[in-house]
Amino acid sequence: MIRSPFAAYAGPFFAFLGLLALSRVAPLPALAIQAGFVAIMVAILAIVSRPVLDLRVGNWFGTVLLGFAVFVIWIAPDQLFPGYRHFWLFENALMGQAQTSLSAGAREQDAVLWLRAIRAVAIVPVVEELFWRGWLMRWLISADFEKVPLGTWSASAFWIVALLFASEHGPYWDVGLAAGLLYNWWMVRTRSLGNLIAAHAITNACLCAYVVWTGKWEYWL
Repeated sequence: MIRSPFAAYAGPFFAFLGLLALSRVAPLPALAIQAGFVAIMVAILAIVSRPVLDLRVGNWFGTVLLGFAVFVIWIAPDQLFPGYRHFWLFENALMGQAQTSLSAGAREQDAVLWLRAIRAVAIVPVVEELFWRGWLMRWLISADFEKVPLGTWSASAFWIVALLFASEHGPYWDVGLAAGLLYNWWMVRTRSLGNLIAAHAITNACLCAYVVWTGKWEYWL
């Protein structure tokens, strides 16, 4: 079997986007959608990306600190300035609105919430870090990206990835940009995919706990 480096790093990201689009229109119960999403993505990562996955964390202290700091940055503007997120710079025709895709009924189902949290903590960090900082950040330096060590510094690659990462987060693009810059910096600093996946997972775990605890469902787009 011929291994495709591009598929290993970027394939799960595009599969994730496809499933995300499908989940918005599929006439299925929320539980079935969330369970199918998790099962399919786990299978794709195990089959396609396993050869390039490195989950070893070399700097736990810094990684945990960074992950928590990004979480604080993510919720801080809305905490400090009520109504901040509804300003036209964030909610508009291009960026969409800060509102959840989970129905009121789905939010009452513990299994749905657990699966949504598993998706955010165990799948999204792996998928996004493989794509943004495992592949794109190196591909922007050289098309033969496997020859570019993880965390190689390039100002253009650093900023392009941060800006695209921000745009991916719609009405949260401002905090998405801050997160992208910090995650990029940590990749350049540690050159470790495992550190980035763990930091991203910690951010998302904190955010999931915050969403369920406070009922701020709009953070789960």
